[in-house]
Amino acid sequence: MRKNWRPPGWDNGNVRTDYDCYRLSPKECLLCLSKGFLLTGAFSYMFYRSWLGMISLPIVAAWVFSRDKRNRRDSRKERLAVQFRDTILSVSANMQAGYSIENAFLEAEGEIRTLHGQHCEMALELAVLRKGLKNHIPLEQLLSGLGARSHIEEVRDFAECFAAAKHLGGNLREIIARTAELTGQRLEVEREIRTMLSSRKYEQKVMNLIPFLLYGYMKLSSKGFFDVLYYNTAGICIMTACLLLYLAALFLSEKIMDIHL
Repeated sequence: MRKNWRPPGWDNGNVRTDYDCYRLSPKECLLCLSKGFLLTGAFSYMFYRSWLGMISLPIVAAWVFSRDKRNRRDSRKERLAVQFRDTILSVSANMQAGYSIENAFLEAEGEIRTLHGQHCEMALELAVLRKGLKNHIPLEQLLSGLGARSHIEEVRDFAECFAAAKHLGGNLREIIARTAELTGQRLEVEREIRTMLSSRKYEQKVMNLIPFLLYGYMKLSSKGFFDVLYYNTAGICIMTACLLLYLAALFLSEKIMDIHL
């Protein structure tokens, strides 16, 4: 395992990563560019049978880059939320075993690395927390920073409750145990919703491919069937209308499935 390895999208220049921003790696950028090229080529051939449509490659590539960054960012935040829940459960168990709150977080780092991998997002954040505690930075300040950077409601709420309890003298063990329970319940509900949505998203992807599959089938089984739609004004107008309808349907399906939990 490479010592300098980082999770996808991790900001190597600044360990305190803003999880609402995602940096594509060179490999991911190349993959997005390839997707954009294939999509532009497929649309150009199917709707106009002309390579002139490739002039739209920058627009298509920009859309692919934006969509890929958003999906990867959301996946990273989902992973962090699950890892944070396990961290709080571990901290709660450590405090029940008699550890102080700071040592409970330090002990949780090893368990998180075992559960989610040596270089998972939360493990690296716990490493940052460990360094901060060694530099005498208050734990509540470190957690508040993580809550602000994570843009995850559960993390922010826990950091705020922890800071208030620390300053007002609340029962930290009870607060952490209760927070771990509530966070686990909420994440479990979200997981069930995502499971139900995953099948619908798969159906959406299949439906998006149907026009291309039908076109390929008709082209193989009835050669020349679509020839009348190319290289003439009427055909270009019809195919342009079909393209606009398809893009509108694609946009609508994306909006319908874009459910923020």
